[in-house]
Amino acid sequence: MTISTATTVVYAQSPVKVIFDTDIDSDVDDVGALAMLHTFADHDAVEILGIIVTSEDKYAPMCTDAINHYFGRPDIPIGALKGYPLRDNSKYTRQLSQEFPHSLTSYNEAEDATALYRKLLTSQPDSSVVIITVGHLTNLQNLIESKPDQHSKLSGLDLIKKKVKLWSCMGGVYPEGKEANFYRPDPASTKTSVEKWPGQVVFAGWEIGDKIITGGDYLQKSLSNKSPVWRAYQLYNNFEGRQSWDQASVLYAVSQSNDYWDLNKEGYIVVAADGSNKWIPGKNDKQAYLVEKMNPAEVAKVIDALMTGKYSIKF
Repeated sequence: MTISTATTVVYAQSPVKVIFDTDIDSDVDDVGALAMLHTFADHDAVEILGIIVTSEDKYAPMCTDAINHYFGRPDIPIGALKGYPLRDNSKYTRQLSQEFPHSLTSYNEAEDATALYRKLLTSQPDSSVVIITVGHLTNLQNLIESKPDQHSKLSGLDLIKKKVKLWSCMGGVYPEGKEANFYRPDPASTKTSVEKWPGQVVFAGWEIGDKIITGGDYLQKSLSNKSPVWRAYQLYNNFEGRQSWDQASVLYAVSQSNDYWDLNKEGYIVVAADGSNKWIPGKNDKQAYLVEKMNPAEVAKVIDALMTGKYSIKF
């Protein structure tokens, strides 16, 4: 695949302050999305405030830490979902945590996700933070329902209202359907998060990322085999290419460009108890979902470039 010299990314001139909430373990698009954030950070388009690991995979925090170390950001704080039985069935998290340097020595050494969310939000200017979720919403629900603590006298909802300017969510199917992040393993957290979220949210549905295939030959040839991103895609499906669900949410959250997608703002989402969703047309000033605009093959070129560290700017 050839990356056109016209490939550009549009973003705000000041760095976007991002908290990235990921279920890094089940699919490899989480790794691609995190690599994109590091490319953005390399070019001062993003400040990665922290990473929330919403996963019961025992190696997920260490895998995340290893990727951060590789990109020269070993001090990014990592929070993890606590209180659940841990498992070990990812195609890549154990290997990356064993093959690449990192500081965290165990899952339990990661900070509590809710406490880290609250600490990070409290430390930032008002209306400045973008939260990107690319997994199930257990930790986001925990933030929403959190009580005042040593970090802030505000409730979780009030802290969100004060500090967060956008939630970019990979989840759901539009105008209706049933998608894994919303129904597995915690559909109740989806209902809570969507129904109680007090601010702006843009959903990147399954149908958006499903058509954007990245992580194939171009990534294999463009990255060193010493890269954890290269290794993750090798382990996952040996560079056969993979859908870019999570990367779409990252690209929108950072660029907020209308070059790639249109927004349907005319309505609101309803989530059923089983995690299925339906978009209800009507008046709404807080919710929207991405609608295909640019050819997905062209969006894939942008994402592949960003995952491999290539970057250009258009104002």
